[in-house]
Amino acid sequence: MRECLYQALFRMDYYPGEELPEQMEFFLEDMAPPAAKRDQQELREKFQAVIEKVADLDEMIEARSNGWTVKRLAKSDLTVLRLAIYEMKYDEKIPVGVAISEAVELAKNYGGDKSAGFVNGILSTVAKEMPE
Repeated sequence: MRECLYQALFRMDYYPGEELPEQMEFFLEDMAPPAAKRDQQELREKFQAVIEKVADLDEMIEARSNGWTVKRLAKSDLTVLRLAIYEMKYDEKIPVGVAISEAVELAKNYGGDKSAGFVNGILSTVAKEMPE
């Protein structure tokens, strides 16, 4: 589910905001094998929830990435960070450690050689700043 959500969110920086719901539907149509209706609905809801918080997420990322703006970050890293910080801050069902671990795995699979370390560093900083 998380990897599918990552793949759908990756489209965010390539399409205008008003086209994102349509892009999500295209993504769901292209899934092989197709996701169950319940899973499709969950993907839609989480996709929309992340999109609604993207300005806050980007602000958190920029504040912790030592002078790098979100426009300069690799899109794969940015997407992983958006998803993971969303899970850490707003999804009470996902433990912080799980969000970080899964994000590092996504960074290894989709990012460059240094992506996993970069993502882990940013997310560790976010985690330390969170209330217990």
